[in-house]
Amino acid sequence: MFTTVLVANRGEIALRVARTCRELGLRVVAVYSTEDRAAPVVGMADEAVCIGPGPARSSYLNMSAILEAARRTGADAVHPGYGFLSEVPDFAEACESLGITFVGPPAPVIERLGDKAAARAAMAAAGLPMLPGSDGPVGCPDVAARLAGEIGYPVIVKAVAGGGGRGMQVVHEPGDLVGRFREVRAAAQSLFGDDRLYLERYLPAARHVEVQILCDQYGDGVYLGLRDCSAQRRRQKIIEETPAPGLPDDLVRRMGEAALRGALAAGYVGAGTFEFLVDGDGGFHFMEVNCRIQVEHPVTELTHGVDLVREQLLVAAGERLTLRQDELAARGAAIECRVNAEDPARGFVPAPGRITELRLPGGPFVRVDTDAYQGGRVSPAYDPLLAKVVVWAPDRPQALERMRRALGEFHAAGPGLATNRDFLLAVLDHPRFIAGTHDTSLVTGITEHDRARGPIEEASVG
Repeated sequence: MFTTVLVANRGEIALRVARTCRELGLRVVAVYSTEDRAAPVVGMADEAVCIGPGPARSSYLNMSAILEAARRTGADAVHPGYGFLSEVPDFAEACESLGITFVGPPAPVIERLGDKAAARAAMAAAGLPMLPGSDGPVGCPDVAARLAGEIGYPVIVKAVAGGGGRGMQVVHEPGDLVGRFREVRAAAQSLFGDDRLYLERYLPAARHVEVQILCDQYGDGVYLGLRDCSAQRRRQKIIEETPAPGLPDDLVRRMGEAALRGALAAGYVGAGTFEFLVDGDGGFHFMEVNCRIQVEHPVTELTHGVDLVREQLLVAAGERLTLRQDELAARGAAIECRVNAEDPARGFVPAPGRITELRLPGGPFVRVDTDAYQGGRVSPAYDPLLAKVVVWAPDRPQALERMRRALGEFHAAGPGLATNRDFLLAVLDHPRFIAGTHDTSLVTGITEHDRARGPIEEASVG
């Protein structure tokens, strides 16, 4: 086992990783930008290093600064958390070249699965079900238009290097294809430095369901249930839960086995997530692989009694998985709500600011992952995630009641600060969500309904 872990991230995930490192007796190194000098993880770590000014490109995306911090502090492992450098193969390779363990898959696996077109091809070869789409990157709008006609509208144009809801557009009519293709290509070049695109059939009313997998360096792996992530705004998740409501046990098993088969075929090591779309007929279709810990991992931890970050660290240290598929059984139901500093009444635009009032929920089986504190500040330089409120209960109806209570206790206010807390409560109270029959169109339907009525009253400051 390594002795010192540098956490190459910020916010709640940096604090969450640091806590597990501390429980394992590992020395913790935090890195921070000038914007985050007062972050709780800075005070908690054994050592903290400033890696640059506020903008992420000058700090949390600055590979050389982070690697120099690792060298100076004697870190022999780096945990990248999620986002930032977590899925950058060059960073994983640079760590390994310096003799530093990268807590994640090997660089070639990240590169192959991070390229959406290559991942699609690899998973098709492994026998995972696919939506109709292009066999690889599509080079020009005219070819895209011809392929879209063969695939059938609507189609979605996606950046090969995209992710997190960015670098994609849905096209419903043939006359819009060429213009949208060019828009996405320009956006992909700007966002990812890679303008390659591919096409897939778009399912307007599908469920977004993902499988958590863990694999070690010896070819063994397990899957830990399914998470439903269908409640999304701008194709980014806001509510996640496990188990996915209403899915037959046979479908759950087949999806889990498919994900694990794909992971082992790709030579995956560590924690990862296979994302699928489930259609109205109960068919499932591979979408992408996230080569990292997910924001929503706590719901799996609460239902399975497994610390996924701990497992990541042990696998990275060369230990064999001690988890066995036939021994893994989920218990109860867990739900996570992402409380963001954003204004749903204005299209979910970020609404950061100083936190002058903060009350966090508590009580039985309530977990809050956050690094927010009264007097702190939600910075406009980063993602507006303020806190993750997570609950567990013996069944889904009780979990919903517990989440309503927990969100009702959550309060954050300050100059310029708004949150989506009340919007989350509105989603939880929607009949389709209560019934577990919602899909990725749910939040769009709620916001369109509220726009027709006027301003969204429930989108006030949380």
